[in-house]
Amino acid sequence: MASQFFVSSDVVFGKDSVKELPKMLKEYNAKKVMVVYDAGVKMAGISEKVLDEIKKADVEVTIFDGVIPNPTNEVVEEAAAIAKEKDIDVFVAVGGGSSIDLTKAVNILMTNEGTIGQYGGMNMVKNPVLPLIAIPTTAGTSSEITNVVALTDTVNVCKYVIIDNKIVADKVIADPEFTKTMPVSVTAATGMDAITHAVESYISNMATPLTEYHSLKALQIFYEYLPKAVADGSDMEAREKMMLGCLIAGFGFSNANLGLVHGIAHTLSAHFHLAHGMANATVLPYVMEYNADSCPEKMVELAKAINLPVSGNLEEDKYLLSKELLKLTKELGIKTLSEQGITEADFEMLAEDVLKEPVLGFNPKQNVTKEDVIAILKKAF
Repeated sequence: MASQFFVSSDVVFGKDSVKELPKMLKEYNAKKVMVVYDAGVKMAGISEKVLDEIKKADVEVTIFDGVIPNPTNEVVEEAAAIAKEKDIDVFVAVGGGSSIDLTKAVNILMTNEGTIGQYGGMNMVKNPVLPLIAIPTTAGTSSEITNVVALTDTVNVCKYVIIDNKIVADKVIADPEFTKTMPVSVTAATGMDAITHAVESYISNMATPLTEYHSLKALQIFYEYLPKAVADGSDMEAREKMMLGCLIAGFGFSNANLGLVHGIAHTLSAHFHLAHGMANATVLPYVMEYNADSCPEKMVELAKAINLPVSGNLEEDKYLLSKELLKLTKELGIKTLSEQGITEADFEMLAEDVLKEPVLGFNPKQNVTKEDVIAILKKAF
């Protein structure tokens, strides 16, 4: 059976790769550049390094540093208004998933009319967008190479995604040095987000041999190097491997899609502003336990990929991965739902909203019920 595998970005990887930025801007004949980042990137001194390189390209620079976690439609519209007023012709996004997603969303509105909310769903973007250079500073979301934007709709209180091959960043500058200043908690949460991408895309009902290869390889890298990156943020081998793993995982999940973990995480983030990686990590082990019945062989393959001791008894072995992920989240200090301020009184409302999440369509176990979701939330509590 034929299957499609889409990869688009031109990636420059490694130390000092940011030095390629002036050349890239000249290639695009850039005149007016918008640089997008958040306060954390500024505090870490990363934005300064990027802006120093941009100066060499002799362009007019507009800075938008109002990025917030789980970016909202309102922030997108605000940044887009500035970009249109300044007649921006190239974007440079610096940061984690929030900065890159926001920039991809703003870019849609530069060449497509209306409001950003109307582009939710798959393949809704009509016109090609402007050049975008993504410079990730976290190893987690893979937003720099995916065709996905995740945004928060504050009116309907939900997170939604825009999926379209037109919106992928044209060029990616992946410099592991830029992840060195990430706080331990962010390293852990974004790393668990990356593990979620690898695992969920592997068991997705849209997975193909090409996506499965990337998902497995990424999981092996994360499993070995995430604990090292959390233990010592200056371990540059671990930082480099995590960033490499994120690129590989992104190739997999942007083609295979994700599942119930993301459905729950989107809902938690929309209602309680939980950081996306943390929301994923909190429920990941329990969703994998829940999904094990529907794809036991794949669960065993994932366990084998990270050298867990397989007994040969499928009924037992299918739970090896979920148990190991639970152990890992505890080791990395991932908080429970109760530690993040969620109460059991919220479960009913959360579960009802989770069932509306489109990503459930890609989950290996179908016909998820409200009771199923509440049971998972109780375990993660």
